[in-house]
Formats: sequence, structure tokens, C-alpha cells
Amino acid sequence: MSTEARPYNGPMPDDLLALENQVCFGLAVAARSVIALYRPVLEPLGLTHPQYLVMLALWEREPRTVKDLSEALALEPATLSPLLKRLEATGYIERRRSAADERALEVRLTASGRALRAEAETIPPRIVERLGLPVSELESLRESLHAIIGAAVRADVRAG
Repeated sequence: MSTEARPYNGPMPDDLLALENQVCFGLAVAARSVIALYRPVLEPLGLTHPQYLVMLALWEREPRTVKDLSEALALEPATLSPLLKRLEATGYIERRRSAADERALEVRLTASGRALRAEAETIPPRIVERLGLPVSELESLRESLHAIIGAAVRADVRAG
């Protein structure tokens, strides 16, 4: 069975340009709405949502190079750099040149950055509770989003 994308052959919506028919609109509004739920939960930790994503990546594995973090988070290094600078100023991370490769900048958690993980473990259940959706529905949505991301990356590679 082929996993190749096929052209859509189903019924077309009445108005192709209606806002509610746009996948991009649904994704954008959903992303803003969900991220807004994180704001009051992350604020006591002194984190913004993008900083939280950096911390999640570092709690998974450290040290990580800036390049590795950039790829893992799908962020340009120029976007990531100010996030890292602010996290370093809060005392959660430190940046150092790699001993193995002086060109690479490594990012490591500090003791307070590691300790923050215990507090952060309360975040996912709180967000699930705030959303009020079954976990199975959120897991299915996450899988669909990963499929969309993969399809968009493949389409970008083919176009480029």
C-alpha cells in the first residue's frame, strides 16, 4: 500500500476560500488558543511557551548543541539564540563551547534547570484538565499533527 499523497477527489466545499474551510486557519487558531492556556501555568516558573519547549528538549537529553536544539524544535538558530540567552539569564541553562568541537555551542541545564523538571511534571495534566478533552482524543490529535508536519516537510523538500 502506497503512502504517497494522492490528490483530493472528494466533494469540494461550496466556497474554497471560506475561512472555516482553511486548514491553516484551524491550525493557527488552535495553536494560539492552546498556547494561551500554557501562559498562566508557565508564568510562575518564569517561562514563556517557547522557553518551555527548549527546556523540554533539554530534559530529554543534554548537553545539546544549538544546532541540535534548532533541529529538534524546528526553529532557526537566530530565533533560538535569544531564547537561550534569556534562559541563561534566569539561571536554568548554561552555554559553552564544545570541548570536542570548538565551533559548536553546547547547551546544558544548571542545577536549578534540572530541579525545575519536578515542577514542570505537573504541567501536562493541568493542560489536559484545562482543555477538558479525553486523553485519547488529544493523543489522536497529536498523531494527526505529526502526520501533517511530515507531509508539509516532504512537500517543502519536493518544492525546493
